[in-house]
Amino acid sequence: MITLPEVDLTDPEVLRDPFTAYGRVRERAPLARLTIPGLGPIWALTRYDGTRAMLGDARFELTADSFMRPQVPDDCLPYMRTMSEMNGPEHARLRKLVAPAFTPRRAAEFRPRIEAIVDALLDDLPAHADGGQVDLLRHFARPLPMDVICALVGIPEEDRPRWREWGATVAAGAGSDFARAIPGIMAGARDAVAARRALPPQENGPGDVPRDVLGDLARVQAEDGDRLSDTEIVTMVWHLVLAGQTPTNLIANAVAALLSHPAQLAAVRSDPALMPGAVEELIRWCGPALLAIPRHARQDVELHGVTVPKGAKVTALVAAANRDPRVFADPDRLDVTRAPGAGHLGFGHGPHFCLGASLARVQTQVAITALLRRFPGLAMAAPPDELRAPDPGTWRLAALPVTL
Repeated sequence: MITLPEVDLTDPEVLRDPFTAYGRVRERAPLARLTIPGLGPIWALTRYDGTRAMLGDARFELTADSFMRPQVPDDCLPYMRTMSEMNGPEHARLRKLVAPAFTPRRAAEFRPRIEAIVDALLDDLPAHADGGQVDLLRHFARPLPMDVICALVGIPEEDRPRWREWGATVAAGAGSDFARAIPGIMAGARDAVAARRALPPQENGPGDVPRDVLGDLARVQAEDGDRLSDTEIVTMVWHLVLAGQTPTNLIANAVAALLSHPAQLAAVRSDPALMPGAVEELIRWCGPALLAIPRHARQDVELHGVTVPKGAKVTALVAAANRDPRVFADPDRLDVTRAPGAGHLGFGHGPHFCLGASLARVQTQVAITALLRRFPGLAMAAPPDELRAPDPGTWRLAALPVTL
């Protein structure tokens, strides 16, 4: 009988420092069991190779039960099943329709738009200062990704303030406020689709890259209505916009990490060419994803000598995998000059690899570069450890007070 290490996700030590807690488990065994009071145990891969293999293994699938779904009115239910809980050909069909808007080339072409949004937010930042401090999470890291994804998707400019509000509600986590926001989010997505249909069909941009996602989806539906239903297009819009908030916690974590590591901060300040590699290192070292979204075993599967039964939930300790000493040298050290090697798993792996990864990378590069250039005296106004939200699955700050 193999005895696996267990991790209580409500343990204060896990909540305080999941990197250390998960790292200890990784060094004990390649497989562990996570426990959450009131829920059954979840199997968890702890090391890089096992995590990467599981995330790309078709024997493990995302389903509706992989997500904490709020109670919603009946008229919203048709729009709740997103690409995230689809698998195989169904998932591939929808992903293929929007993938051209999220390629590395498209993200690079979108960089000037991102730079303009960043500059506008930084222009406003001093006005939000209170007592010499400003919350960089509230006034920069949170609105930036929402403004960027709204521009990319094609949400009308006049509607973007309410999407900012919905985004902030969703970012605060599941709960009654989130559930109450759902009908408005669905209505907003329907309004955006209707507004796009009222416009003339858009021409494609350079290299047949659509100028915005909504215009491309409207064109696809007009050419062949069987490829995309009305329900699917509305679902895709709200899902893409809200999923587009991924960089919020990444940017906040990255800024806090750099400001807490003076040598690393000095390195990126002195050599802006380091920024792309620095962002990859920051994702590895302090990326928001601590745990992978749980998959369900489609059949009995043997993992490291243990039979995981059909239907069981399986996740991965991403934070442990990204600091696995079998893959990364001196893994607990933040090093913005680290040579490219094995890729981190901060955006996942396999069919459900984060669609917006390229966009998130460019946003984070632009945001940090502009922030450090505009405010050379930028400094933390409180220790990061005092600002953490207690969340075993997502490494995030509840606020990021800084002095400019």
